[in-house]
Amino acid sequence: MARICLHGYVSGKVQGVYYRQSTQEQAERLDIDGWVRNLDDGRVEVLLEGEEGAVCELEKWLARGPVKAKVAAVELAPMTPQGITGFIVRR
Repeated sequence: MARICLHGYVSGKVQGVYYRQSTQEQAERLDIDGWVRNLDDGRVEVLLEGEEGAVCELEKWLARGPVKAKVAAVELAPMTPQGITGFIVRR
């Protein structure tokens, strides 16, 4: 499968509910590279890079999130792969 990269934002109740940490766990389980971080406006920003099927699976998970999250919207757009390795929570 082709390697793809998506960048975007998740809105709703996604801060203070372990959304970033859970995203990192899911990304590592799926062998996806990239990062996740909180924004001052209450959204979460993500960059995902990996095999197309795995990234699509994580995209579906982002719409649900961890148990305490209430996701309102996921807005992701394709980018040129960046060659990132590993997945981190940015602060």
